[in-house]
Amino acid sequence: MKGEMIRQKLINGERIYGTHVASLGNPIAARMTADVEMDFVFICTEHMPIDRTEVAMMCQLYSAWGISPMVRIPYPSAHWAAMAMDGGAEGIVAPYVETVEQVKQLVGAVKYRPIKGRFLQEVLNGQREFSEKLRRYLENFNKDKYLIIGVESVEAIHNLESLLSVEGVDGVFLGPHDITCSMEIPEEYDNPIFQKTLIEIVRKCRKMNKGVGLHTDATTDLYKKLMDEGLNFILNAADITKMRGTLNSDFRKIRGNYGDTFSRGDVTLKASNLCINQEEQKK
Repeated sequence: MKGEMIRQKLINGERIYGTHVASLGNPIAARMTADVEMDFVFICTEHMPIDRTEVAMMCQLYSAWGISPMVRIPYPSAHWAAMAMDGGAEGIVAPYVETVEQVKQLVGAVKYRPIKGRFLQEVLNGQREFSEKLRRYLENFNKDKYLIIGVESVEAIHNLESLLSVEGVDGVFLGPHDITCSMEIPEEYDNPIFQKTLIEIVRKCRKMNKGVGLHTDATTDLYKKLMDEGLNFILNAADITKMRGTLNSDFRKIRGNYGDTFSRGDVTLKASNLCINQEEQKK
């Protein structure tokens, strides 16, 4: 699915499906997962040590196989967005966005490239307009580009309507771990206040014709409840969590068949010590 179709589905409230590439950040993994029935792949460069060359190769491969590559950049910066798109990213996911000015700069990088400098700033500030010829060129040049902003704090939730009012925003990404910490109820994902907040955000996003997604296991009751409210950016878990879950399940079944138990002696490993994003641990 090309970026233009992803963008339209986000806006129209149609569901799109994909997963988070957290550990398999290399072109070989991209080739091996090309036949997975997903519309997009979420490549994380905020938390994962994937270099620019690897990201570019993954974007090119996924795009060639009809899977739209979206890249979560390390910081909500036009500079980072431009680098990801130069490598082949169709979608940009900007983490922890809180201000209208941040959104404007991101829109400029994603929707108005290659315009830069004073010209771009004057357009973003409403002091100048594109000519009809240039406007048509930019629309075609960036037709497969889409922008998703990360709403991950109380400040962003308070500013949500203003953030979504900036022309060029296509969707919202909700980070449950960051949100609960910002609400001072860390990792209380069953807290009614947290769940009510998510429902209100989803409703507001859909009312403003913006896509909205949550990063967690999409098979949970909470996820179904949010999908019923209009959640349509379905980011289901991550490669590493699915791999861990499958391996643990298999080993327990095999050991159970023979009455074996598992022990590492005094060694105890925690997922948080293995650079696995807290968002993927909670379920």
